[in-house]
Amino acid sequence: MRISAPWLDRPEVQHVCALLEAAGHRALYVGGCVRNTLLDHPVSDHDLSTDARPERVVAVMEDAGLKVIPTGIEHGTVTVLADGEPFEITTFRHDIETDGRRAVVHFADTVIEDARRRDFTMNAIYCDRHGEIVDPLDGMPDLRARRLRFVGRATERVKEDYLRILRFFRFSAWYADPEQGIDPESLAACAAHVDGLARISAERIGAEMTKLLSAPDPSQAVSVMQTTGVLGAILPGSDVTALPILVHLELQTGQRPDPVLRLAALGGEDVANRLRLSKADARRLEAIGAAARSGQRAGELGYRLGARDGAAAVLLHSALLGVTVPEMALEDAAAGAAAEFPITARDLMPRFHGRTLGDEMKARERRWIDSGFRLGREDLLA
Repeated sequence: MRISAPWLDRPEVQHVCALLEAAGHRALYVGGCVRNTLLDHPVSDHDLSTDARPERVVAVMEDAGLKVIPTGIEHGTVTVLADGEPFEITTFRHDIETDGRRAVVHFADTVIEDARRRDFTMNAIYCDRHGEIVDPLDGMPDLRARRLRFVGRATERVKEDYLRILRFFRFSAWYADPEQGIDPESLAACAAHVDGLARISAERIGAEMTKLLSAPDPSQAVSVMQTTGVLGAILPGSDVTALPILVHLELQTGQRPDPVLRLAALGGEDVANRLRLSKADARRLEAIGAAARSGQRAGELGYRLGARDGAAAVLLHSALLGVTVPEMALEDAAAGAAAEFPITARDLMPRFHGRTLGDEMKARERRWIDSGFRLGREDLLA
């Protein structure tokens, strides 16, 4: 079988492979670029596997005048820049020892050894620079059925790296068939080893959850996470009930998926810390959640939070109540975000000062907001 795709025709994609082949080595694209091409999804990166050892890859590429970055050379990975495009090139390898978080690897000579150490069958499909498919583990039937299945014995794959539990649900949300796409053995292995997630860093868990919640509709995958105990293990106190409602409202109103908003819908204890969110995302999570539960009208939500987060709070408020977004609510939020309070503290001085000045400003701002931002400067100073 041969695939064709615009990315395969790009000169730099051909050039990097051709250099390795000319040096007597195999060069196969693998993982996301092959999987997404076969599923007609966008391709964002280009990962290469080769039988060439890392130092050999470095020598071949530098001899050709390409820049090489030793991003993970001790594990067999280097990044090559060709026409400004990064190519991650990894030597075939197999695991010698694993502890649930990381692996000790040895380099391998064959593609089937490399394939056997991968997580899912749909990620163990390769192709050469001509688009010729190399499928050493017969993963194509799973891919065609959009069935997510671990390579080999599911329990072994999970115990090698417990983060694969979250990767399983992330890939379910993005690629699996909603009805029959989850392999029962794989799901059972994830459920049986939930405790292993305690050994994974919060940063890695947070990164996986962000990718999962960025899927067009992650609600079914997250529901299964809750049923198996995975969701409660990483986000105690969270609940999936509002998430499918929120996803529906996003589609209904034309809003793009927002993983922070979806986290706010899930709720839970100490979410920002448990997922090691950035300071900006942590602030957004707290502000959106508090605003959605504040009882403020849509216009005020927009005024307080800005256009993006005001709209997010409107959607979350409706999702938590299980109702549709009120007519004109998003327009009101946008109008509030664009509104500018027409007076400053200087306008009330020297009549008021200190705490009284602050109270007067807040009272006038309240009148202005309640008027739908219609009161003008003269009205507020009267």
